[in-house]
Amino acid sequence: MRFPKTIRFDASDAKVFDHAAAPDEWAVSGAFAFSNADPETLSGKARQAFANGFLGTGSFGRSTFVSVAEIDETEYQAVIDALADHFVAQYGAPDRAAARPAAEAEAAFAASLCDKPANTLLSVSREFGEDGIVERFHAIERRPEPVHTKIWEIVEDEE
Repeated sequence: MRFPKTIRFDASDAKVFDHAAAPDEWAVSGAFAFSNADPETLSGKARQAFANGFLGTGSFGRSTFVSVAEIDETEYQAVIDALADHFVAQYGAPDRAAARPAAEAEAAFAASLCDKPANTLLSVSREFGEDGIVERFHAIERRPEPVHTKIWEIVEDEE
């Protein structure tokens, strides 16, 4: 199975998000964190997290990009458990059992984004629409190695 994994190209995530995800964390969309946000007052780093951030499931920090990666069943279940625990700790779910269906749905949605080859990069853009949060996911597929053209070649002198 494939699943999103955070990737960092430079230090910009640490500057644009209140809490940046570490590289190589399994990630979900994380739009649920903004379900009760007021679009009029959302600003700064929180606005950036809303607009362009995936949610890492290790640190619960944000990442601008994720990469499609292979995940095994044990790791996938650990993602669900971490999300369920997060829903209890941060969103008032009564216990892990009650939070598990929402965590499973969030993980299944994240996996559904990964119908691309491994190492494909994904980005997200979000906005508030009339019916709630609208997410658009963009795939940046790895290009094959460029074909280089010789601009000169060495030839032996003729005598």
